Amino acid sequence: MCCGVFERRTFVIFLDFSLGSKRAPMAEQAAQLWKPRHNQYAIALTVTLATFMEVLDTSIANVALPHIAGGLGASQDEATWVLTSYLVANAVVLPASAYLVTFFGRKKFYMACVMMFGLSSMLCGLAPSLPLLILFRVLQGVGGGGLQPSEQAILADTFAPEKRGQAFAIYGMAVVAAPALGPTLGGWITDNFDWRWIFFINVPIAILSLILTNRLVEDPPFIQKAVAKTRKTGLKLDFFGFGLLALGFGSLEFVLDKGQEADWFGSRLIVFFTVMCVVSLGTLVVWSIAQLRKGGRPILNLELLLKNRNFAVSFMMMFLLGFALFATTVLIPQYLQSLMGYTAELAGLVISPGGLTIMVMMPLVGFLIQRIDPRYLVAFGFTVTTIALLHMRTLNPEVSYGYAASLRIYQTLGLAFLFVPINTMAYTGIKQGQSNDVSGLTNLARNIGGSVGTAVFVTMLARREQFHQDRLGGAIVGSNPMFQQRVNALKTMFQHAGGLTSSPDTASVLAYGNIYRQLQRQATELAYVDVIQLLAIACACMLPLVFLLKKRQAAGAPMGH
Repeated sequence: MCCGVFERRTFVIFLDFSLGSKRAPMAEQAAQLWKPRHNQYAIALTVTLATFMEVLDTSIANVALPHIAGGLGASQDEATWVLTSYLVANAVVLPASAYLVTFFGRKKFYMACVMMFGLSSMLCGLAPSLPLLILFRVLQGVGGGGLQPSEQAILADTFAPEKRGQAFAIYGMAVVAAPALGPTLGGWITDNFDWRWIFFINVPIAILSLILTNRLVEDPPFIQKAVAKTRKTGLKLDFFGFGLLALGFGSLEFVLDKGQEADWFGSRLIVFFTVMCVVSLGTLVVWSIAQLRKGGRPILNLELLLKNRNFAVSFMMMFLLGFALFATTVLIPQYLQSLMGYTAELAGLVISPGGLTIMVMMPLVGFLIQRIDPRYLVAFGFTVTTIALLHMRTLNPEVSYGYAASLRIYQTLGLAFLFVPINTMAYTGIKQGQSNDVSGLTNLARNIGGSVGTAVFVTMLARREQFHQDRLGGAIVGSNPMFQQRVNALKTMFQHAGGLTSSPDTASVLAYGNIYRQLQRQATELAYVDVIQLLAIACACMLPLVFLLKKRQAAGAPMGH
């Protein structure tokens, strides 16, 4: 009798699992029992391949802009739309990807994004004019925006909660190392080949990614169930929410990218897009909350930010991680090129050891996160990054290549201890099926943080350079004996050089010009130090937020996901 009851119950559980029963206990058990058919590390490497390709493309085109402008007969300012168009499209699709997965399935959506990214990359390389290149970059940004959230969600569902640290370590090597390697690779390609090859190299990688994804990646049962439910009820896209999302983040990226160039709020165009951004995103928040209260599915799931403290804090930390990572990735090469005369390729090589350091440290962090509270690792990461940035104030035009590279290595040591633990904490306690929402919003936070960091860096550098130039210029007066002594020494030097400079008037003009160039150089150096101090303070301010994070549940304990 007992055996018969057990056999019937076993059959019922099997039948419910096979038919996708809607009963909560059975669905929960099915989700816990599900494991991918293929090796989880093979899946991680597969999705990381496309991650590296997409993140690399956000920085590889930077050094090629002058070549692109010259090749297509455009100005340098017009060519910057090649970068802006990609970032705008990327920012719009990132938070919407979780929403779209529920309609098409994660694997199909992911493969469609890889295909779009590869095809648009080829079209970018073939573009005969700047307007067409910008159009193809928009398509590339749309495809790229759907990749990162899907990849991260695939890893979160493929690996058990206690092993996610290892998965995010593999993923993090690509996400953090690619921006560092991009300028070097982009400089090498444009110097030795043609700028079009920075886009063509994506095509074979995209093809390989499609083949491997088709063979290895699969959708979990809850994704299949959500897609089946959607097909029954019909496709009900949140078009109004998507429109607000596109207007809001599109306007934000435009303001961040063009603000300094247009003198920020001194420009009516910047003011218009700022108002558009605030109104659109404000309306989107109200609309999303209203949809959640009605039991609907808004395109932007704000429930995570409103009800999950761990995710809200992780979101802020990921924003600052993007802020510091992208700002320093731009800051160091620009300093080396503008003040030390490095070529684009050599400047890229200075930050490349930092990328290699991250690749070495990430597996170690993935190992440690299984044994140490992630909150301690986050605190350690922000502490090391803060100290490294404070030490970076010693950067000056007289330093060697090795010293400049070591400064970047110190920074990346701290950054390596941030990406994996923050991502791990972001997934703590989330509900089943919210992996794509978490990954979409965390990637959005990092990308927007990078855009804000770059905009703040460019703006503050220009403003502080002017400030220091005015302050130093106040000391250059005729009554200053040291100034007069320096002018006379330079005049004598130019007169003794002979030729055209032997004339007293010419020698005097050259002497004053030399002093002015030195003043500008010193003002620029001091401005860089101010920016570095700001980044250090921002990282230090993240330390108190560590205490707001809840402790991760032990392996084997019941979790939301």
